[in-house]
Amino acid sequence: MIPIITIDGPSGSGKGTLACRLAQRLGFHLLDSGALYRLTALAAKKQQIDLVSPQVAAIAEALNVRFDADGAAFLDEVCIDSVLRTEQTGAMASQIAARADVRAALLARQRAFAKAPGLVADGRDMGTVVFTDAKAKFFLDASAEIRAERRYKQLIGNGLSANLAALIEEIQARDDRDRNRAIAPLIPAPDALVIDSTLLTIEAVEAQMMDFIRAKGVIT
Repeated sequence: MIPIITIDGPSGSGKGTLACRLAQRLGFHLLDSGALYRLTALAAKKQQIDLVSPQVAAIAEALNVRFDADGAAFLDEVCIDSVLRTEQTGAMASQIAARADVRAALLARQRAFAKAPGLVADGRDMGTVVFTDAKAKFFLDASAEIRAERRYKQLIGNGLSANLAALIEEIQARDDRDRNRAIAPLIPAPDALVIDSTLLTIEAVEAQMMDFIRAKGVIT
């Protein structure tokens, strides 16, 4: 059995950063499942295909994607992080993520990332749908205000313009879509460790996660 660690949670909760840190620390492979939806949305936009079109699912099936140890996403061996992480792309990804055909198209692709020596997968339904038998599951959360502030600092740090008030509204709207969609809503798995990172540093959250990973027998 390949050991799998899942990290679910809303946008800005820190799951992507922590997934990278854990994958590097453990020497595991990394899956940024949200990036697959972002990549699908960008590919559809590039081909001028409407996001409600049935063709979007076919695009999802044909994606040639990989992630390096730092979490950078490569489409057809070209790094596209500069456009992948924008708020506009995130909004498009949230829209297609509510579609059953797109989720079905990406399910097998996500599961194929599980390879020895292990996998750290982050997203919104990794522990509830994609890897239900994962040995260690986490659900990270934080207040919308804190998550927007983190995103604001990230965007400014990357030389992009950002408006904090607008980011708070966008995050709250995305939360509403993700938590209330009929298919694979954003909820903690029953056996997940829920961590509120609002008042915690990345290092403090990582320490809690490592303790849980050891307790679950993923590593000794």
